[in-house]
Amino acid sequence: MATVGLLSVEHMYKYVSPVNPAVYPHLTLVLMGIGLFFMAWFFVYEVTSTKFTRDLFKELIISLVAAVFLGFGILFLLLWVGIYV
Repeated sequence: MATVGLLSVEHMYKYVSPVNPAVYPHLTLVLMGIGLFFMAWFFVYEVTSTKFTRDLFKELIISLVAAVFLGFGILFLLLWVGIYV
């Protein structure tokens, strides 16, 4: 038999999400919009710059910002549609 009172459900606290599920759609649209803006900026920068005017640091910063915003946007998109990750 298990020990009584060691870890019962009655003594546990209910988990509350730090982000209200009602704002998942808004967060998704805002974060994905910002991420798509930086992704488009990166593509335009790559197409319009020559090999003499390219800057690796600028490319890495723009792509990192785009990846972060798109990643969090996709996370909240998954939460919005009910895929809890």
